[in-house]
Amino acid sequence: MTSTIALVTGANKGIGQEIARQLVRAGLTVHLGSRDAGRGLRAVEEIGGDCHFVQLDVTDKTSIAAAASAIGALDILINNAGMMVDGAIGPEASVDSFRTTYETNVFGVVAVTNAFLPALRRSSAPRIVNISSGTASLGASTDEAVRASAVGAPAMHSPAAVSYRSSKTALNMITTLYAQALPEFRINALAPGLRATDLNGRARSLGEDPAEAAEGAVRLAQLGDDGPTGAFFSWDGTVMPW
Repeated sequence: MTSTIALVTGANKGIGQEIARQLVRAGLTVHLGSRDAGRGLRAVEEIGGDCHFVQLDVTDKTSIAAAASAIGALDILINNAGMMVDGAIGPEASVDSFRTTYETNVFGVVAVTNAFLPALRRSSAPRIVNISSGTASLGASTDEAVRASAVGAPAMHSPAAVSYRSSKTALNMITTLYAQALPEFRINALAPGLRATDLNGRARSLGEDPAEAAEGAVRLAQLGDDGPTGAFFSWDGTVMPW
């Protein structure tokens, strides 16, 4: 039998590494994408099994093309690579912080997805999972009751991390439109929740286990053909407001 093949971007640590680990445990062949070769190779060694390193910088078209050529066949793409620029915490955030953030969180996702579309189209069950953020939700961000009751209120109660949050809102729209354009795919966005990762200091101090968020991504990656598409889910399967 041919193994299901997955690619996880930004997977040398945090949620991405946990997603790769859980997919390997589920019996999939996993390509672990990492911009840094040393970190990527260490992550692959730690995970073991049918996990393979691929050098992938989502902001570099040459790197993306080389990865697409090296991987070849693909069934599942998990766009996990993301970043937050230090200091971009409010309306005073610089235009450069937006450019840098969008380069990875938006343009990188589009570039990687488009590069792997030919391979995904050859799959009998193509799946794409875009790792978004609950703070990207326009519905939650404009609902006073939700903002007031949000755990870790600063994330939902102030215009914090405006470049990051708006980039993930853009990613949600991309998810919706790609799902409409590719009805034979299952394409969804996931809000992983606040996790103990290196994304920012607050997440490191207040976040919970990345493995829990990874479970949500793995679930969406293995949806049946009758599963939802063009939707936005929390890590626990709850439908998120756009």
